[in-house]
Amino acid sequence: MLNASDLEQVLKEISPVLRGAWIQKIHQPTARTLVFDVRVPRHTHRLLISCEPDSARLHFTTHSHVNPPTPPPFCQFLRAHFQGARIDDIHQISCDRIAELQLTAKEGARTIVCELTGKKANLVILDAERRVLRDLLHQQPLVRQPYVVPAKRDSSPATRPTRFTGYADSAYPISAEIDAHYQVQDATRGIAQARELRMRLLKKALKKELRLIEAWKGDLSKASAYHDHARYGELIKANLHAISKGTDQITVTDYFDDRLPDISIPLDPTKSAQGNMDDYFRKHRKYLAAEHELKPRIERAEQHVNQLRDELKDVEQETWSPSTSLIAPLTHNRSVRGTTEQRRPTTDQRGPFRRFTSTDGLPIFIGRNARENDELTFGLAKSEDLWLHARGAPGSHVVVRLTKGSNPPPETLRDAATLALLYSDLKKSGKGEVIYTRRKWVKKAKGQAPGSVIVTQEKSLHVTLDKTRLEALKSRRNQE
Repeated sequence: MLNASDLEQVLKEISPVLRGAWIQKIHQPTARTLVFDVRVPRHTHRLLISCEPDSARLHFTTHSHVNPPTPPPFCQFLRAHFQGARIDDIHQISCDRIAELQLTAKEGARTIVCELTGKKANLVILDAERRVLRDLLHQQPLVRQPYVVPAKRDSSPATRPTRFTGYADSAYPISAEIDAHYQVQDATRGIAQARELRMRLLKKALKKELRLIEAWKGDLSKASAYHDHARYGELIKANLHAISKGTDQITVTDYFDDRLPDISIPLDPTKSAQGNMDDYFRKHRKYLAAEHELKPRIERAEQHVNQLRDELKDVEQETWSPSTSLIAPLTHNRSVRGTTEQRRPTTDQRGPFRRFTSTDGLPIFIGRNARENDELTFGLAKSEDLWLHARGAPGSHVVVRLTKGSNPPPETLRDAATLALLYSDLKKSGKGEVIYTRRKWVKKAKGQAPGSVIVTQEKSLHVTLDKTRLEALKSRRNQE
């Protein structure tokens, strides 16, 4: 990680460039790394801020980073509030591993504090009064509290001399050297993390496959008990006239055996001779189906188990790399009652829907018709998500994605309720009641058209369409 001297050097280099620049785009490629695309006249710079415990740093980067399909909540919050913001100043605090970006954003003066302090590295967002609005590590007790600069430790790496002299052939020599140094370190750490993740996935998949094989073999063993039932059915068929209802067994000559022995065949006394015969033939068909279905399935699974074990051995011996991974998924698609399970798309990618980002950076989804309402509520939404609808009027279902155990922030609730009113028949009046509840309290109305629901444990909110709020929401409308 950078020490205080390193940070001082890099800030001397990039601060003159960043003052007066505009934040164009914000990315969060990993849980603790942010990349800001910053625009200056005729050029765009990429400012990387990493809060990784062993590589906390801040500098320009020229490398591309792979971003997740859906930006994390913290990134969504930053985009909602800081895209388009102007950087007024960036400077070091207390000669320590802490830097401040002072910004003018849509809501006014804001500050991003970069605490590059090792294990406790964090990114903290402050309002104009320097109260904490949000932080990267989600430390709720800090929210709305006055910001306090972490105490400096004299024995920390902050006091060490700078390690970077800069690449002479680069426009930003210190940043270029730091970027190159950590690119190698990140790549090495990335491979180690990929190996650890792959090992966990392989062990989990292996355990699942072995459990399935055991279950299938058990089913096959049970079905094998019906191996001779076709023969018993034929013998009953040949002796139907000799069986009366209420008989619990019959002794017949087994003409399938060259020795022609007498054998006793159990019968169900509650069934007729025909019924007993049909039972024996049905159970034999079950045996044949199990043989036909389960044996190939077990064989394929055992081959896959061998593949998983070979790859696991490579991972454990560190001869594995991400590029040599099995292309196929770790577990098979399996035939179930004549149909094939397909890999389901990730929930946030299903369905078009209208998509907005709330004031607090939370995703809001809105159905555009009855079919989409049905898919949104009973397909995409999770049980703890917030669900909203205009009271007593046709309109769109609205869903706010929430993390488990969290409550919707007041501004997010007001944003979602405003959208529920906007996309309903109450829009013309400009005001009305909106009901809201957790998705788990919304049930399908049986026998009714798609989108018809029964709602329990709802609360309500009176909403008036606010032009300022609507404009802010429209500016944060996501691409559909």
